[in-house]
Amino acid sequence: MTPSPRSTGPRTPSRRARDEGAERSGGSPQGWLILIYRVPSEPTRLRAAVWRRLKNLGAVYLQSSVAAMPKNAQSERALRGLRNDIVETMGGTAFLVTTTSVAGEDELVAVFNAARDDEYEEILDKCEDFHTEVDKEFAKKHFTYGELEENEEDLHKLQGWFAKVVARDALGASKRQAVEEALVGCADALEKFAAEVYAADTNS
Repeated sequence: MTPSPRSTGPRTPSRRARDEGAERSGGSPQGWLILIYRVPSEPTRLRAAVWRRLKNLGAVYLQSSVAAMPKNAQSERALRGLRNDIVETMGGTAFLVTTTSVAGEDELVAVFNAARDDEYEEILDKCEDFHTEVDKEFAKKHFTYGELEENEEDLHKLQGWFAKVVARDALGASKRQAVEEALVGCADALEKFAAEVYAADTNS
């Protein structure tokens, strides 16, 4: 029995994601959160842990141990939680500043968007790799369900990665649309490969 194809297109954002996305204003944030912290130098894993959490949130460093990100309900909860962990668990000090006035805000917006565009660029590179792999399978006529499942998993990983970057993209970085289009292209390529797999199965 031939399995029916599963949907591989980009996932539709949830209503909550759309509402949070509505807070984006094309480079005009509603305010900024600035975390100023210090953690003990040993063990070094503490500094690495804080860095990873800030990176995952999409914060950008203004200088060592000073990070900023656009203010919204989600980012404030996350940074308040991180500040609490630095103070209560790591034995450090941390101050969380909320401000609606930043001299040089245009430059800060540019830094924040550049960080998101760097992440989008990584996804674009992986989309090219995806097409390369699918093209190789076409060239070898290697139309198997195992390859189809592997390619489908790769596409879902790219879609999940994209969703995480979008969640951090509070100011509408310029390369988001390019990634959306690239993922549609990847999904189309996978559907064509799936059609060949189903045809090979039917004719076997």
